[in-house]
Amino acid sequence: MYAIIESCGKQYKVAEGDVVFFEKLDAEEGKKITFDNVVFVSDEGKVQIGNPYVKGVKVEGTVVSHGKAKKIIVFKMKPKKNYRRKQGHRQPYTKVEITAIKTAAKKAETTAKKEEVAEKAEA
Repeated sequence: MYAIIESCGKQYKVAEGDVVFFEKLDAEEGKKITFDNVVFVSDEGKVQIGNPYVKGVKVEGTVVSHGKAKKIIVFKMKPKKNYRRKQGHRQPYTKVEITAIKTAAKKAETTAKKEEVAEKAEA
């Protein structure tokens, strides 16, 4: 099962257990994040496409760490004018581990399992 989510103005393909690098998110390390903007979901051949987003589907993840990406060099130059500017940039990122993709069907399965467990406990 995988999903395509929209976050930070970009789209990311994620599956359970994946570690994804997003642009800097406002969340502390160890906190759970929920992504509601799910564009596409594929589950064992069953495909759901959103218009623009799929309703009832959420992707959950845990913030692993924050950091900065590898430095890139931005160099501007105008020939014959003695104009040269060299600048470095490190893009901040948030490392997120995807823990679950929750759909409406999965919610129904988990509630049914909880009910079965409760019935067995009572008997």
